[in-house]
Amino acid sequence: MVKTNPIQFLRQVKQEVKKVTWPKTKEVMRATIMVIIIVAIAAAFFFVVDSIFAAIIRAIFRY
Repeated sequence: MVKTNPIQFLRQVKQEVKKVTWPKTKEVMRATIMVIIIVAIAAAFFFVVDSIFAAIIRAIFRY
């Protein structure tokens, strides 16, 4: 394995970053909104499931 000095490493990193295709603002916003919606749906689902399980547990221990 060839050792690379820190300066050479940083130059290579800079070259690689130039090759990256960065997403447009519109794409980032769309993905962010999708993530927020999916997280909200998952939170609502787990809230409902947790409420059902809590009601079942309360009913079991009530007797």
